[in-house]
Amino acid sequence: MPRVALVTYDPRPEPSRDRDLPVLVDVLRAAGADAEAVFWDDADVDWGGYDLVLIRSTWDYSWRAAEFTAWAERVGKVTRLANPADVVRWNSDKRYLGELAAAGVPTVPTSYLAPGDAVELPGDHEYVVKPTSGAGARYAARYTAEQHDTAVRHVERMHAEGFTAMIQPYMRGIDAAGERALQFFGGRLLHASRKRAVLAPGTAFDADKVAHPGLEPWTATPAELDVAERALAAVPDAPELLYARVDLVDGDDGAPVVMELELVEPNLFLFLHPRSLPRVVEAVLGAAGAPDATPGRP
Repeated sequence: MPRVALVTYDPRPEPSRDRDLPVLVDVLRAAGADAEAVFWDDADVDWGGYDLVLIRSTWDYSWRAAEFTAWAERVGKVTRLANPADVVRWNSDKRYLGELAAAGVPTVPTSYLAPGDAVELPGDHEYVVKPTSGAGARYAARYTAEQHDTAVRHVERMHAEGFTAMIQPYMRGIDAAGERALQFFGGRLLHASRKRAVLAPGTAFDADKVAHPGLEPWTATPAELDVAERALAAVPDAPELLYARVDLVDGDDGAPVVMELELVEPNLFLFLHPRSLPRVVEAVLGAAGAPDATPGRP
């Protein structure tokens, strides 16, 4: 009976927003695993007592990135961590987009402003400002050239809190085709989803936002699958990834480009794709060392 920790965040006093977590715990237990949900920052947890520590919904990590990556390093030294600690460290800083672009992967054009840099912003097109360490559209907003002063204050606020800002053109293709999320598990495409644009004009960067508006099942196109697989192949040292999500939007030419590559704690959207549960369970059991599991088997 493999012991599996499904790692999440402490949402108190609010209820957890991870709809998949209790379902995943139950189906893993039904399949013979000793599975439980555990807070990543619980100092009393013996991580070495698990056969697999599976990062699932540590959705507060982006505000505590240094603390979280240090935790991942510690856990990775005493048991199997999925995804591995070096992947967590690389992927928790969205400057990885520059590395993907340098490797020839189609990505949303991105520039960066670290604390201390002069704040230079586009003056001829709509653009998005967000932190390189962020999730769920937190501290993200879109601006027109006429909103320059507001955008500057946004960047200055992030700099004051120690965040590096990233600047991207607003990809207008998202208004028509939405954002597509291709989910991989056990090394193969698991399922895909599509959602509407998250950032509405005029919404303040520190306002609460709906992270996945209009979410619906999607069938990935060959072009989307090709870009997603190229992005995964460009991850440094091509590590074995138990899970991954590649978020795509259309560029100006209508071809898909990478918006983000989620290798730390992507929402699996299993509530939208319940038929994917058996493959997820099989891959998790295989990663935990269960003798009868065959990860990735159809």
